[in-house]
Amino acid sequence: MKTGIELIADERRRQVEQEGWTPEHDDQWTGGHLSHAASCYADAATFQVRDPEATTEDLVAQMLDNWPWDEEWAKPSDDPVRNLVKAGALIAAETDRLQRMGHWQNARGENHGLNSQPGDVWVEGKAGAK
Repeated sequence: MKTGIELIADERRRQVEQEGWTPEHDDQWTGGHLSHAASCYADAATFQVRDPEATTEDLVAQMLDNWPWDEEWAKPSDDPVRNLVKAGALIAAETDRLQRMGHWQNARGENHGLNSQPGDVWVEGKAGAK
C-alpha cells in the first residue's frame, strides 16, 4: 500500500501530465486559489468521515459554499482518502508556486522569506517591490 505522500506525489504528477496544470498555469492563481481549493477537498473528506452516508451530490453542495472556481471544476470523490490526496496535491502546487514567487515582505519592508508574520503582505517578484 502506498503512503499518503506517495499518493499525493502521484496525484500532483497526474495533475501536471494529464490535466495540464503546470507550474506556469499555477502561477496565474495569485489569490490563494490553490490552497483554498485544497481546503475544500479536505473539508469534503472531513464531512465524509463525520457522515458516511453523504452522497457525492452532498459533497459538491458542501464544497460549492467556498469553492474558488466554477462549479464544473469541483470534483469530489466518494472516497475521503482520494479527497485528501487531491487536497495534498493542491497544497503542494501552492507551496511550489509561493516558493517560485519570492518572499513575503511585511509593511515595514522586512523580508521574512516564507516565515510570514501577522500583517505581512505578499510582494511578488523582487523583494521590496511595491
